[in-house]
Amino acid sequence: MTRTIETLSEFVRVEIDASIATIRIDRPKMNPLSIEVQDALGEAAGIVSEEAEVAAVVIWGGESVFAAGADIKEMQRMTYTDMVERAPLIQAAFSRVARIPKPTVAAIEGYALGAGNELALCCDFRVAAIDAKLGQPEILLGVIPGAGGSQRLSRLVGVSKAKDLVFSGRMVDANEAMDIGLVDKVCPAGSAHETAVAMVQRYVHGPAFALRAAKEAIDRGLDGDLETGLAIEAMQFAGVFATKDREIGMTSFVKDGPGKAAFEGR
Repeated sequence: MTRTIETLSEFVRVEIDASIATIRIDRPKMNPLSIEVQDALGEAAGIVSEEAEVAAVVIWGGESVFAAGADIKEMQRMTYTDMVERAPLIQAAFSRVARIPKPTVAAIEGYALGAGNELALCCDFRVAAIDAKLGQPEILLGVIPGAGGSQRLSRLVGVSKAKDLVFSGRMVDANEAMDIGLVDKVCPAGSAHETAVAMVQRYVHGPAFALRAAKEAIDRGLDGDLETGLAIEAMQFAGVFATKDREIGMTSFVKDGPGKAAFEGR
């Protein structure tokens, strides 16, 4: 049975079903990511991070559109000094999504543009419907990505491809997004959420703390040089030896071979 947790915004809610949480954006008709929605996404990230029941997370904008970008009418009224104060808060909200200590996947139908694409970039994986369109069109408004796009996009697809998308503002379809590594799977239209849930289903009964440690090691390691990354890995590797699942996994391997452990998530 699905359990729903409301956030401070009527446009964002958390739905938990069979240990998979869906952070649902629902602001008709194009899911513009206003300040209210941005803050609510950060709040939702905190909720799914803290809920012990949640093993994996899907971010979804519904059957028609993921998120077509920030609320431009709202931004049009903002001054330089307004944005000096607001920009770090946008990034902080999205960073809370990126730091959810569980596997995450963006389920993309329709448009994922600007801040919408930047939100998808915060996830570990991205599933796109065949008719989806992704991009960073901020340059067409005379600005640049401000919610992590210039940084996360280049880390994901490489510097040249990121510059192409950011400099031109062009949209890419699902197949091109797959070719350049922007998405991980393309699915039929209308099936992005179902496909995303199936993708993370494998993690529901996995070793939760080992998954958390692996995500931390990979993500934090990319922020520095190799030596720093190796130090982070060593710390996380040693840390999981304190978990019950490490004992279960190794005992099961010795007794029954690989892939048969019944992890407890502790």
